[in-house]
Amino acid sequence: MGFAHNNVLHANHFRKDWQSRVRTWFDQPGRKLRRRTARKEKAAKLGVRPLTLLRPAVRAQTIRYNRKIREGRGFTLAELKEAGIGKKEARGVGIVVDHRRRNLSEEGKALNVERLKAYKARLIVFPRNSKKPKKGDSTGEDLTAATTRSPLPLPTAFVREEPRKITEEEREFQAYRTLRNERAAARHEGARKVREAKKAEEEANKKK
Repeated sequence: MGFAHNNVLHANHFRKDWQSRVRTWFDQPGRKLRRRTARKEKAAKLGVRPLTLLRPAVRAQTIRYNRKIREGRGFTLAELKEAGIGKKEARGVGIVVDHRRRNLSEEGKALNVERLKAYKARLIVFPRNSKKPKKGDSTGEDLTAATTRSPLPLPTAFVREEPRKITEEEREFQAYRTLRNERAAARHEGARKVREAKKAEEEANKKK
């Protein structure tokens, strides 16, 4: 191979010994078995408690994914208060609390309050001492009722509607024009208020 002109000399690395740095995954079946055994041991250790903690149903972030519902970090203090559960009591019965989260809509709040109430209705709290049950412990037939460890499923993201005919009112509705008008009204809101205030002030000065 010849070289011409004032070019960079080649520095080809052909002896990298890549075979000694190949990442293998021959232990995958063994790891799978270990994980499965660990899950069984954890379930046995938990007794009749749920395998996972109860978390709220929240909308995913951004306009692209907010049609989906997923599990959030924890319930807000307002949701717990409306469901009649104390924040210290919640941590003791498998409910996650997030003091930073805020409710931004009544619908989202109502959804999680219903979720808490459904969980509370299914909840069985076994007393440490059956002869001296404490406040909040289950008693009577609740202790002999059948238990389930399956978590509360997340609600459906939206309600499906049956196919129907388009009404005349919907056909005449101008969605694009309505959106443009609302955006324009919001954009000029400040200037409109200033103009009205100035006009009112001028009229007040004329009366004097």
